[in-house]
Amino acid sequence: MRLYPKSKASRVWCYCSSCSPCTPPWRCCSGVLGGQGLGGSLSPGGGLSQEAGSVEQLSLHCAEGSLEWLYPTGALRLRLAPRLPPPTAAVKGRSPQHVTACVKPSATFRGAQLYLEREGVLELLLPEAPRPRVRCFSWLPREKVALFLQATPHPDISRRIAAFRYELRGDWLARPALPAASLAGEGACRPCNDTEILMAICTSDFVIRGSIQSVSNNAELQESVIGVSAARIHRQKFPLFQAGGRPGRLAGSIRTPLRCGVKLGPGTFLFTGWLHFGEAWLSCAPRYRDFQRIYEGARRTRQNPCEFPVD
Repeated sequence: MRLYPKSKASRVWCYCSSCSPCTPPWRCCSGVLGGQGLGGSLSPGGGLSQEAGSVEQLSLHCAEGSLEWLYPTGALRLRLAPRLPPPTAAVKGRSPQHVTACVKPSATFRGAQLYLEREGVLELLLPEAPRPRVRCFSWLPREKVALFLQATPHPDISRRIAAFRYELRGDWLARPALPAASLAGEGACRPCNDTEILMAICTSDFVIRGSIQSVSNNAELQESVIGVSAARIHRQKFPLFQAGGRPGRLAGSIRTPLRCGVKLGPGTFLFTGWLHFGEAWLSCAPRYRDFQRIYEGARRTRQNPCEFPVD
């Protein structure tokens, strides 16, 4: 249950749902707000006041988290400084080619607009509009980026909350097929090349061998939902696939942008991808026989980035 202060003062809550490595946990979010120090996960009802017309600074260190701004006033500048998990065994010794962030506004996002600040230039991410959508963007480790949350003026004093969840990842080396609203989605629909496939099996949140059972399209969300029957689960960080469908098989769903035009078809595929705000999103999905050929060729030349069971 969320508790809100009785006053109409601007208040901010910052929560971390994933911050690794990050010890102690209250250092996951830091900065200065309204002249007071801010340190990480604030308890409900423990918001901090902010003066009108001010621009307050916060640093977001979590890989995943959320922010709520009650009665927005002035502006917040959110520096993105994620303490990302160390590289997986597959890619140790390699720095991420880029960092990807996604923001998902609440259904009642009101009272502010969210901008991406990149090298001093602002780009609108989330307008104050009905049903704003998930937005994603990427940057190089050397670039300076921040989120700029600016309050919008309103004549009345009705309650408004600018709230969103965010994810920051440094291991999206293979191109993720994120939602169509993504700024990082260019080229996401083209088939993965051999290098991307080999990297995907080593770094993805899930690697599933299976077949397509259904495809449903959602024009409003601009996404397709692929119903998958899993013959073998090589990896899944969370229980995305559950018992159901054919005996002895697990069933689950994987999302991809509608514009990619996924069709129902026969054959066995190796589905790889990422957990994105609790949902599975497709990265690479080669036919399994093609993957076997690619992997065996890489293993013969010792170019495979990790070991993977092939049968």
